[in-house]
Amino acid sequence: MSTEEKVSQGRIEVTSGAIASIVNHAVRQCYGVVGMANRNLADGIARLLSKESRQGIEVRVLNKEITVDVYVVIEYGMRISAVANSIKHTVSFHVEQALGIPVKLVNVYVQGLRFSEHD
Repeated sequence: MSTEEKVSQGRIEVTSGAIASIVNHAVRQCYGVVGMANRNLADGIARLLSKESRQGIEVRVLNKEITVDVYVVIEYGMRISAVANSIKHTVSFHVEQALGIPVKLVNVYVQGLRFSEHD
């Protein structure tokens, strides 16, 4: 899936992989997020943020609106709702700023908690 815009000199196409890269960058900035997770933890162990831009991110584009699913691991002791809301706002802001296309929905799925060694 991708978004496409026709301009006088041709067209601009942004793939869901490129959008996932923007989302990954935005999620990395959110306090309390320690990693991305697979959609289904049975399919793999939760990993720390990696260079793989699609890990833990699903992007859907329909009728020039973007929906994003983000699967994260957060630090134990953080207020889950505050971290999730931060992710939603940060992802929406970065994607809309980069593409000029509205983000319809950002779904945040907390797949696990990481306990620090000193806890």
